Amino acid sequence: MARGHQKIQSQQKNAKKQAEQKKKQGHDQKTAAKAALVYTCSVCMTQMPDPKTFKQHFESKHPKSPLPPELADVQA
Repeated sequence: MARGHQKIQSQQKNAKKQAEQKKKQGHDQKTAAKAALVYTCSVCMTQMPDPKTFKQHFESKHPKSPLPPELADVQA
């Protein structure tokens, strides 16, 4: 009987450990996605991952505003 009790305790401990690891992974993905958003539009504060997308956004959403200097040499 003692071994059966140890088995149940071990299974519960393992389930708890796996749940914690799964929970950690979710946060890591969120922070990684957030870190990938490097460029921020100065007009609407929208974040974008790369300069090409940033230039396309700026040209389509803010056509009357002057193009920021960091986007002058970007090929869209």
